[in-house]
Amino acid sequence: MSREPNYEFQEWWNKQREKNHELFTNDSNNPNNGFLTVEISSPHPDRTAEKDRARSARQLSWVCLLRFQQLANSLAWITKASISLLRTANRRISSADSPSYSSSSRLYRIIKFFLFLVLLLLCVELVAYFKGWHFSPPSAASAEAAVELVYAKWLEIRADYLAPPLQCLTNVCIVLFLIQSVDRVVLMLGCFWIKFRRIKPTAAMEYPVGTVEGENVEDYPMMLVQIPMCNEREVYHQSIASVCIMDWPKERMLVQVLDDSDELDVHLLIKAEVQKWQQRGVHILYRHRLIRTGYKAGNLKSAMSCDYVKNYEFVAIFDADFQPAPDFLKKTIPYFKGKDDLALVQTRWAFVNKDENLLTRLQNINLSFHFEVEQQVNGVFINFFGFNGTAGVWRIKALEDCGGWLERTTVEDMDIAVRAHLCGWKFVYLNDVKCLCELPESYEAYKKQQHRWHSGPMQLFRLCFVDILRSKVRMAKKANLIFLFFLLRKLILPFYSFTLFCIILPLTMFLPEAQLPAWVVCYVPGIMSILNILPAPRSFPFIVPYLLFENTMSVTKFNAMISGLFRFGSSYEWIVTKKLGRSSEADLVAYEKESDSLVEATSLLRSSSDSGLEELSKLEVTKKSVKSRRNRLYRKELALAFILLTASVRSLLSAQGIHFYFLLFQGISFFVVGLDLIGEQVS
Repeated sequence: MSREPNYEFQEWWNKQREKNHELFTNDSNNPNNGFLTVEISSPHPDRTAEKDRARSARQLSWVCLLRFQQLANSLAWITKASISLLRTANRRISSADSPSYSSSSRLYRIIKFFLFLVLLLLCVELVAYFKGWHFSPPSAASAEAAVELVYAKWLEIRADYLAPPLQCLTNVCIVLFLIQSVDRVVLMLGCFWIKFRRIKPTAAMEYPVGTVEGENVEDYPMMLVQIPMCNEREVYHQSIASVCIMDWPKERMLVQVLDDSDELDVHLLIKAEVQKWQQRGVHILYRHRLIRTGYKAGNLKSAMSCDYVKNYEFVAIFDADFQPAPDFLKKTIPYFKGKDDLALVQTRWAFVNKDENLLTRLQNINLSFHFEVEQQVNGVFINFFGFNGTAGVWRIKALEDCGGWLERTTVEDMDIAVRAHLCGWKFVYLNDVKCLCELPESYEAYKKQQHRWHSGPMQLFRLCFVDILRSKVRMAKKANLIFLFFLLRKLILPFYSFTLFCIILPLTMFLPEAQLPAWVVCYVPGIMSILNILPAPRSFPFIVPYLLFENTMSVTKFNAMISGLFRFGSSYEWIVTKKLGRSSEADLVAYEKESDSLVEATSLLRSSSDSGLEELSKLEVTKKSVKSRRNRLYRKELALAFILLTASVRSLLSAQGIHFYFLLFQGISFFVVGLDLIGEQVS
């Protein structure tokens, strides 16, 4: 079959032919076509043609001037926009990095020097590549030009003096990496064994659900519940309401709200909330310190110094964003029965906003491994783990026996757990009992939290190292504390992670005589990421972002570790993790259902919700009153992004596939984090 003729194309073609024909036709009536005609019959010049040429020259000059003016305006606009962008970036960078972070400034200066070095090396390698020296390296003897001689000398220096120490450092980091990987594998095997054998802590008794007629309240020990908080505007009512409706005889429980707020409006709101629950018959007290020394440790220490504390046997601690279930105490206290050497019962955290954004999903992977694997394995096999600072119940006698809360570090929870362990006390971890809480949704809040969590252990290790050696516990427990608990998991992990993937790997691209095997770059980290993500199987689609983000966070953890180890000023700075109160509406519904189910037992639980409308309106007012903020720029992450991207260009020149892709995607990851594009997005 023949194709149908395209009439539209034919019409367009005919129109174009007509236009071209008119353009090249010598029309004497058209003055604009004078420049196309050459007149040779007359010996006298044509004055009209000269005027047309003069007019055309003037028009051309005006057109050029107009173009130059447009170009100048464009350049002025670009310059103004660039200056505005630089000012904004400088303002956001200066606001993101506090001047008090001296260790951060030192590390940033080192990273800047490293960036300048790799850029210089990249220029050298580009020249060598285009000269063909990558394929046939010149020697000093055969060099003809001065540039070729300089490059030959550089190759000799690189091979004889720079590559050997870099290779030694690489081998050390690889060994540390393998040791830490073996530790992860052993922890996972322990977790699989616990699951396979269904090993769980056993309680000597069980409390009945709800209120039972004729039960003896003397069977319920005296409970002290503490809620330390500081400027917790968004979440204070959640924790107070959750604790006040717990299923425990009200005459056997006292709630302490330990408010360290320095904002007057927050102070008044929390005090009014406590008074509201006091009017409903709850034994709840409000404490506000005028001198906020020691941060959370000082707050808890001050509360434990009250005279009435001696009347209580156990103390449960909840941070302001934690919402324990009504049966929390009935599920934890029975494990103390008949175990006089048990000091702590720790429960698992559950996150109400784990699917809020990519940052919370990645945090959920880390913390799921921490609770499911690390805490559970250590609790089952050695009866010791780090106290998580909240969602746990302590025996008050154990707190007093190990010296109580101390203000010497920013990880008071780990401090008191180590001292209690050295005094011979045991811990129990309950993986099945969960306490709701909130994850930080912005990178700024998460970075500050991680800085405190990784600088504090190094402070504590420096302070208690001698005490560990002098303690009377068995040598195996001393070795576990020093080598596994502190050195391997708190010091070696951030050290090799930052050094190996952010420093050594880019350098090996410019010093190819030092080799970093592909299995160290890709295969082993991939296997470790799979193991880390097993406790949170729903997060498997995020395995690649998780691997890249963990390497990105290594700069923050390394900086925190160094500041804590060498006593820099930032290691003693406590910044309260920002909460947003995402779970408020769901909690109010839960409170209302809880009070509906227990209305016949007590009027207290019924009053905990009050239809929820008042609390919801209060939440909306609170959200409106929060000041808006802007995304910030993080200079260390941005500098490392340029370093890794520069190294990826060098690896591309030498056709190193795995190294190139790793450096490229890792550099992009650093760039995204440096621009604050992960986590909560703000205007």
